[in-house]
Amino acid sequence: MDLFRRKSVSTLLKQREEGVGGIPLRRDLSAFDLTFLGIGAIIGTGIFVLTGKGALTAGPGLVLSFIIAGIACALSAFAYAEFASMVPISGSVYTYTYVTLGEFLAWVIGWDLMLEYMLAVSTVSGGWSGYFQSFLSGFGIELPKALTGAFDTAQGTYFNLPAFLIVMIITFLLSIGVRESKWVNNIMVWLKLAVVVLVVLVGVAYVKPDNWTPFMPFGFSGVWAAASVVFFAYLGFDAVSSAAEETRNPGKDLPRGILWSLGICTIFYIIVTLIVTGAMPFTNFKGQAAPVSYVMKFVGQDWVAGIIDLGVVIGMMTVMLVMLYGQIRIGFAMSRDGLLPKFFSTVHPKYQTPYKATWIYGIACGLLGAIFPLDKLAELVNLGTLAAFVLISIAVIVLRFTQPNLERKFRCPGIPSKPGLAIFSIPTLAVIFCLFLMFGLPLETWIRFLVWWVIGIVIYFLYSRRKSHLNQSSE
Repeated sequence: MDLFRRKSVSTLLKQREEGVGGIPLRRDLSAFDLTFLGIGAIIGTGIFVLTGKGALTAGPGLVLSFIIAGIACALSAFAYAEFASMVPISGSVYTYTYVTLGEFLAWVIGWDLMLEYMLAVSTVSGGWSGYFQSFLSGFGIELPKALTGAFDTAQGTYFNLPAFLIVMIITFLLSIGVRESKWVNNIMVWLKLAVVVLVVLVGVAYVKPDNWTPFMPFGFSGVWAAASVVFFAYLGFDAVSSAAEETRNPGKDLPRGILWSLGICTIFYIIVTLIVTGAMPFTNFKGQAAPVSYVMKFVGQDWVAGIIDLGVVIGMMTVMLVMLYGQIRIGFAMSRDGLLPKFFSTVHPKYQTPYKATWIYGIACGLLGAIFPLDKLAELVNLGTLAAFVLISIAVIVLRFTQPNLERKFRCPGIPSKPGLAIFSIPTLAVIFCLFLMFGLPLETWIRFLVWWVIGIVIYFLYSRRKSHLNQSSE
């Protein structure tokens, strides 16, 4: 039964105050910063790239795909908001699961989240490199072929140098402090929001309702398949909860940051999707790696297309920054609990950041993005995130009835007072929506995901279970 031993909320709160080695993380984030942290992670490759791929599957009905994926995220976001206000500790779903469902499941979901964030950073770095090289070519600058892509002897590429360097720059920024990181993120978010607004203002004049018919050319199955793909566009709001220990007033600011960022991005996604599918027939998206930019060229607004390309570069940078930040904080929490080696939770005395873990994760993500083509593995990000959403939705119901007297500055709506009626709750709906999207992903993605889980379970039984602080305190 030691697999299901749980940490108490009081112990977690004590750890937050004491820090590691007497050095707590710097608390410098407000609700505004957290909202921009979420927007920084969410708006990126999804809105500028996945709209084209999704439109080929769903047609103009892609807007429904975004709505379905958004509902799944919104239902889960309420659970995140309650936990974040109640347990303002680094680690996100890992920490929440440790409190409610026990150590083993906490390890499994923590291992899952590390894969999610690592692959997100690596895949986005590769996409960023392509746009950046295109930007350089406009000035007549060409990098040596061998340094422009992942290892592929047929293409003559061996190392994606721009992908590696951008991750190293972001790693350095995160290592010197959360205050500096938030300033850079906030500036870049303002810039890419301006780009999205420009797309809306220019594109709306070219919308032709005829392009929206037939609305679902491939039926609802096409909309469902597209929803499982465009779900990637919403990734990131969960990373806001990883900033719990660095938030000034986590009880109020964390729920606001989570829900506000998700709401703002959902509205933008719906509007942009309606515009791009209304301005151009959906069949024209085939083979287009930059669909939103292509739509602007299609309607004769080439100058807007150029600005969009710049917005994509900026958007990808903020996604990498927030995803790497989330990965580092989850590793920090797992190390502080003894499930990972101690150096992953070492805090720098001056910068008050887990600097060793920052560089370890940063270099790993940089090398993955520079050497390996991760297109197929990126689907694991969606599956891993959906699995986390399922667990957090179950956990919020469990804790509501097992520890009803805990202070909750934000309460997930729609949870009945009697356990027998919990099946009709909002978290239960979240589980249903997430499972619905999970089973829309291909079988090979499930196989890769299960292999990663098996590796994690082996590590847990060989190392983490024995080194766990809860285990050592019970001996």
